[in-house]
Amino acid sequence: MKKLAFCLLVAIFASTISFAQSKDSSAVKKDTIAVKSKLADGSSFDRAIVIMETSERTGTPAEYVWLHKNYPGAKVKSQSLNYHNKKPYDILHIANAEGVALDIYFDISNFFGKF
Repeated sequence: MKKLAFCLLVAIFASTISFAQSKDSSAVKKDTIAVKSKLADGSSFDRAIVIMETSERTGTPAEYVWLHKNYPGAKVKSQSLNYHNKKPYDILHIANAEGVALDIYFDISNFFGKF
């Protein structure tokens, strides 16, 4: 009986997380991902993609929206938080559709630490 209750709790928890992630991704507006210039391709701190969301609830999903739009078929291997010139950046370490390892930089100063 305990095993069944535990499995039920795990299933409910997994459904809740899945629903929350899909809800958050749909809440991301297209105009909240800013590209400072044509040079902003996410390849370095200086060329980072600026996320204009104002909370972590929608900011992090906006990174993934940009990633999937610009690197279809990419797989995220890991994500790291870094600081550069006193600003927070997320770096998504990915393998693109061809399997090439890339680091994509996002300026998250507009939403980092805001809930």
